[in-house]
Amino acid sequence: MKERQLVVFSGRSNPSFATAVSDALEREIGRLEVVKFSDGELSVEIGDNVRGRDVFIVQSTSAPGNDHLMELLITIDALKRASAWRITAVIPYFGYARQDRKLKPRVPITARLVADLLETAGANRVLTMELHAGQIMGFFNKPVDNLNALPVMVPYLREQYGSREHPLVVVSPDMGGVERARQYATRLGNVGIAIIDKRRSGPNHVAEMKVVGDVKDKIAIIVDDMVDTGGTLSKAADALLAEGAKEIIACCVHPVLSGKAGERLQASQLKEVVVADSINLPTSRRFEKLTVLSVVPLFAEAIRRIHGEDSISSIFR
Repeated sequence: MKERQLVVFSGRSNPSFATAVSDALEREIGRLEVVKFSDGELSVEIGDNVRGRDVFIVQSTSAPGNDHLMELLITIDALKRASAWRITAVIPYFGYARQDRKLKPRVPITARLVADLLETAGANRVLTMELHAGQIMGFFNKPVDNLNALPVMVPYLREQYGSREHPLVVVSPDMGGVERARQYATRLGNVGIAIIDKRRSGPNHVAEMKVVGDVKDKIAIIVDDMVDTGGTLSKAADALLAEGAKEIIACCVHPVLSGKAGERLQASQLKEVVVADSINLPTSRRFEKLTVLSVVPLFAEAIRRIHGEDSISSIFR
């Protein structure tokens, strides 16, 4: 049987990322035109023949999240109506992932709604990275591949801080991130783990923090799936410093960096903030302490394996 052709398209959220993925796969990026009308409505036109082809549409649902999500849904619908054989939504940063459960009455579970919308639009599969909560994969009735940034983050952290005079300790910013912290600690040489016990007084506002674990005279690496306003990280750095940590590094995969996050992190006690390129960051939103590592090779290899019906989990062994 003739092998189905692989085609990669890019939305407007992170075109440089999608182009880099396409280049790594030695493919030309597909032609896709997005038109925004005066009333804000979007229209999409696919410029290449996709009939019977294995199509991957790359689009992070980062800010403006509603526009990028709607663009992704419309593009998937256009591909489905153009008779694509399989449509994989490649979402390096999955927006609305923090709304994954009901914490109080009369609130939505928006992550589930987004999953339903993607399936209804026509997505046959989803490829993403570092979901805020693993149970989101269960919101889909289609296959979901949730990549881990460890193969990119750990070598960098080991090279930069693994041979320092002071030992390392991996810090989880909350109880929910302990498993992620354990994975980093294991791959960094079975180093210690500490936890930040934080109490929130409202969304994006932390009222109190306590450090659980030994961080004295150690290089503390805070690991998380994302950094948003930077307030939690800044306060966590202060708490760790008060407990005797020598240096504090933040390793957060998705650089949401809303509002004045960049200024806040630059002025904080953090020595470095390490992130991935899952969200497009223009020069105006970057700051001196920020280090951006590319996860393009991970996504390119995952797409290659999905197309070839090979195992993805073996990438992380």
